[in-house]
Amino acid sequence: MGYNETDGIARRGLDWFCETFEKAGEFVMQTVNVNGCRGEQSSVYGQGELSMRNILFAASEGVPFIKTGGLADVVGSLPKEIDKEFYDVRVILPKYSCMKQEMKDKMQYVTSFYMDFDWKSMYVGILRAQVDGVTYYFIDNEDLFNTGTVYTDDALFEIKRYAFFSKAVLSALPTIGFRPDLIHCHDWQTGLIPVYLKERFQENEFYRGIKTVMTIHNLRFQGRWNVQDVENITGLSGYYFTPDKLEAYKDANLLKGGIVYADAVTTVSPTYAEEIKSQYYGEGLDGILNARSHDLRGILNGIDYDVFNPKTDSRIPHPYDAGNWRRVKKQNKADLQRELGLAEDDKCFMIGIVSRLTDQKGFDLIAYVMEEMLSQDALQVVVLGTGEERYENMFRYFDEKYPQKLSANIYYSEDLSHKIYAASDAFLMPSLFEPCGLSQLMALRYGTLPIVRETGGLKDTVEPYNEYEQTGTGFTFTNYNAHEMMHAVRYAEKIFYDKKRDWNHMVDRAMAADFSWKVSAGQYQQMYDWLIG
Repeated sequence: MGYNETDGIARRGLDWFCETFEKAGEFVMQTVNVNGCRGEQSSVYGQGELSMRNILFAASEGVPFIKTGGLADVVGSLPKEIDKEFYDVRVILPKYSCMKQEMKDKMQYVTSFYMDFDWKSMYVGILRAQVDGVTYYFIDNEDLFNTGTVYTDDALFEIKRYAFFSKAVLSALPTIGFRPDLIHCHDWQTGLIPVYLKERFQENEFYRGIKTVMTIHNLRFQGRWNVQDVENITGLSGYYFTPDKLEAYKDANLLKGGIVYADAVTTVSPTYAEEIKSQYYGEGLDGILNARSHDLRGILNGIDYDVFNPKTDSRIPHPYDAGNWRRVKKQNKADLQRELGLAEDDKCFMIGIVSRLTDQKGFDLIAYVMEEMLSQDALQVVVLGTGEERYENMFRYFDEKYPQKLSANIYYSEDLSHKIYAASDAFLMPSLFEPCGLSQLMALRYGTLPIVRETGGLKDTVEPYNEYEQTGTGFTFTNYNAHEMMHAVRYAEKIFYDKKRDWNHMVDRAMAADFSWKVSAGQYQQMYDWLIG
């Protein structure tokens, strides 16, 4: 749908938008002229009338509606923590048929229209729901989002459905009565929003001046396909498929489009923001990321401290806090040992692993030394997760060989994950790369000391133990090497058994660390203010 086709939708939506706010008597914008342009606006914290900043999150998944990974946690948690006095933050997602019925029941139909896409006129349905004070919108199209899982293995189909989603998000704005000052795009699935906005939509007064932010949660996933197919599907001209725009190594790259055309680029930790400018971590996009380095920043993810709270967690048998964990935490360990058939010894050093079982998460290192550690060390390992078959089978093998020392749970359970965080003494996370990581934050919250490789968000959030200065919240190693990892595990094991007072003080520091969303939200608010002006 080109400029002329969006103009009518935008004009009708703008009339409704202005009339609604006039009737409500709200002063969201200082001045709105007949064409919908914003006039002079007071500073959010300035004198006179306070102006509300409208922010729209666009993503492929978000808690509580749909989740496959950490992206959903961010999209579901961050909007709740942004200061509601100055920011109206809303979220827009695809409406997947695989969403739970109880979540679908919360949705209300808003409107629908048809949009030109992929040489056809395609249906766009708009639904709305409100949860925890946050307004969610949903883009509905049965042909594209009626799938048994959130994501499919058909790469071209994925390109098509999320290109449609990106264009539909912009086309829907005038019909929902919400004009964002800024659209916060998450990962490659929304990478075309900044492109479409600059390519056609900003010719219309309603869209003019809308800013965009592109947040990279994992640079490895970029939305790549051949240029000819993507050009046909998206309706973008060949002008946009050049090496300085969407083309990368002779393929179209949707994430690169977002990086090039967004007004700012963020990623999910300061260290990862630096790492991805190098060839090793840059996944082929280090050139454009260096070119945009002045607009690139890293802001740590947080976790929901209400959900992950050992004092109030209904998923663990014995809740505890910073005052009584020394007595209660080992009770959770004993219960978990009994539940999983491990040797019952609450003084045994227990390591937890909750993860996707992939190379990225460092499981090739674990595989290399697992036999040596289980055969020689006084420890137990509890594993929860699914992933590559070779790692699933490896843990099944060691479960059979060392049933008193290792429990392999090759599935995912939110309840069991909380029990592992609460029961374990240490949490192993030797990632090859880790943009931010949430598991180590959850472990810290539960007083379970992380053992991590110094990369990305792991380096930013886990302070290595220093026995001379009595500082640190965990154990770290630098090089991607199996025996260096094993040395870190054995060092942690030694401190646990031989220097219990030091270990306990480290747990105290870990539980006192603040990685809630409130800290991160303040940094995002500063960025929004900088962009909106």
